[in-house]
Amino acid sequence: MYKGSCLCGQIKLELSGKIDSIIHCHCSRCRKSSGTAYATNGFVDRKDLSIVQGADLMNFYESREGRRKYFCSVCASPIYSSSSKDISRLRLRLGILDSDIVERPMSHNFVTSKANWDDLDSILPRYESHEPGRR
Repeated sequence: MYKGSCLCGQIKLELSGKIDSIIHCHCSRCRKSSGTAYATNGFVDRKDLSIVQGADLMNFYESREGRRKYFCSVCASPIYSSSSKDISRLRLRLGILDSDIVERPMSHNFVTSKANWDDLDSILPRYESHEPGRR
């Protein structure tokens, strides 16, 4: 079981399942929404994620039709995103987790959009777009 919370601690969540396809995303959207060089995201089954406190404080921004980015309306911490094309999964922002995780990132994605000051000093594979096999 993984536990997580937003920066102000008013939203708390629990994840009972695994985290799949963890990536460091360097696209301009992830950089802007996180305010960092990249966002680290992983897919989780919607049924495995529970908002145990503060669900009423969750808000969203619809970045494109059918794609919502959820965040805390108090501290603006990004929580997860959803897509109407894949309603069974959510893309969790892993920085929200308080628990250590056992899964590890598999790649850096959208590296052609990376911040010019980021040197990608990792040994992970690098792709210009989504990692191969992404559905």
